[in-house]
Amino acid sequence: LIFSDIMNDSLVNMVFSFLCSLVTLVLYTSVIKSHMVHEWGWGWLRGNHSRLSQYEEKYSYFPETERIKRLGDAKNMFQFAYDNYVKYAFPLDELDPIHCTGRGSDQSDPSNLNINDVLGDYSLTMIDTLDTLAIIGNTSEFKQAVQLVIENVSFDNNSTVQVFESTIRVIGGLLSAHLLITDASQPFGDLEPEGYENELLEMAYELGTRLLPAFDSTSTGLPHPRVNLRHGVPEDGIKQTCTAGAGSLLLEFGLLGQLMHDPVFEGVAQTAVKSLLASRSNKTGLLGNVIDISSGKWVGTQSGLGAGSDSFYEYLLKAFIMFGNSSYLDSFNELYSSLKKYMRRGRQNCRSGLGEVPMYVNTHMDTGKTINTWIDSLQVAFAGVQVLAGDIEEAVCTHALFYAIWKKYNALPERFNWASKQPDVLFYPLRPELIESTYFLYQATQHPYYLHVGSHILESIETYCKSKCGYATLHNVITKTKEDRMESFFLSETCKYLYLLFDKDNHVNTAFHRYIFNTEGHLFPLRSEYRTKTWWNTCKDDRSCASVNFASNMSHQCVNMAPEKHFPLPLNSHYMEQIDKLVGLI
Repeated sequence: LIFSDIMNDSLVNMVFSFLCSLVTLVLYTSVIKSHMVHEWGWGWLRGNHSRLSQYEEKYSYFPETERIKRLGDAKNMFQFAYDNYVKYAFPLDELDPIHCTGRGSDQSDPSNLNINDVLGDYSLTMIDTLDTLAIIGNTSEFKQAVQLVIENVSFDNNSTVQVFESTIRVIGGLLSAHLLITDASQPFGDLEPEGYENELLEMAYELGTRLLPAFDSTSTGLPHPRVNLRHGVPEDGIKQTCTAGAGSLLLEFGLLGQLMHDPVFEGVAQTAVKSLLASRSNKTGLLGNVIDISSGKWVGTQSGLGAGSDSFYEYLLKAFIMFGNSSYLDSFNELYSSLKKYMRRGRQNCRSGLGEVPMYVNTHMDTGKTINTWIDSLQVAFAGVQVLAGDIEEAVCTHALFYAIWKKYNALPERFNWASKQPDVLFYPLRPELIESTYFLYQATQHPYYLHVGSHILESIETYCKSKCGYATLHNVITKTKEDRMESFFLSETCKYLYLLFDKDNHVNTAFHRYIFNTEGHLFPLRSEYRTKTWWNTCKDDRSCASVNFASNMSHQCVNMAPEKHFPLPLNSHYMEQIDKLVGLI
């Protein structure tokens, strides 16, 4: 009765309503804060936002003077490593940068696949570096290097090499250099050596022909993983291949076949892809990572985005862009949908909402269940694929996870365990995948954050990997002990992407829609004669038009990141802190 009497008073009624609203607000705020504490730490309750402001202060602006300096640093890094390869190692395949010597295949130990899969005694680093010389504008050295390759390289070697590595590095390098030389517009300067008569193309064709026996005598159409350049498939050769190795030949073999008017190359590459796609799990649509080339049965049932699988997805999308075959795009979209459904963990949206850090994990191909708790360094290249697919938002989160690992070690360990927050495999062989995806994301967003990332990567390599005669593999990312090896992809990809990131006026960047990179970083032009796309004819002179029409073919719409230029970060600072905590950085 007393309560009822009080409520009749209008003034008291207003006060009571205000108190009710205040209680509701306090309760709501406490719920939200509890979520923040769970996801982002007690710093939110303490009112400690200093770390978050540090993210914004550090990454929201990149001075033009610093960009120019870093461009020079990237060029000097390349030149130092290249000059020493020529001085101490050529015509051998690789430079040992600590002892200033060269190395070729390990003829004394054929089982040394770490060396022999890649080194075929064919001046690998020189061939792999040709288009980098052109892109950085060193036309005189490019022409001299082409002449050295023509005069010194032979493929009539008793070397057993991996088909995949020889294709992406050597055939890819030869084709790229040939197409740059024969481009009538010469956008990189005068690259044609005196008296050039398509020798590089002929060399690519010879090597391709020597690799073709890999496709003989396999009922599945899947290639043998290794071929002896002189004798063909070894009698005791392994009859198991990884998904990426068998299914990432479309660009090089397709382009070689078109340039030489020989349909065999494109045919065998297509058959291998079709065989892999037909072997997808009928439960999840996923692929394994190792398959028997005779039976077509999976012997490795891990489905992931890293080593053994990575470039297969990349080449489905890039083959569509290069050749216009819509079946490649359809297959990519189907697989990408399966990857998101069964391999992706974390909150639904990368840049909004509550939940765990978005991440693609290794799963069983038939169940989609997580089978281990590590990710490997090659997986970060998928962010670049996501950019090409128009899924910029997902690319931002994929990239951010691996950059957080780099920040922790100033390098990227070959495998990182996200459960223990420690590396499972400790070495860093100067891989390019993180800087590659950084470059693609900068091209897509123009956000200064990615210039900061590239600057950090360049500085780390210069500080911890530089040796007497080049840049060395880190044997241990924690102790920073070195290993005496500089793989060819350091000059072909790592230095190239670093240089292009900071060279805003480079022809590759001003005509980005006219080129595509193979998985070794070799530049291939996109030409109408290679494809049958209807949208290319109407949009070939308009970069934005081509982008819009390409996006309409995808299974999802492009995420427009342009407004994010006006914000401090491409990913909000509390999500950045969440990722840093996941990897044990803070």
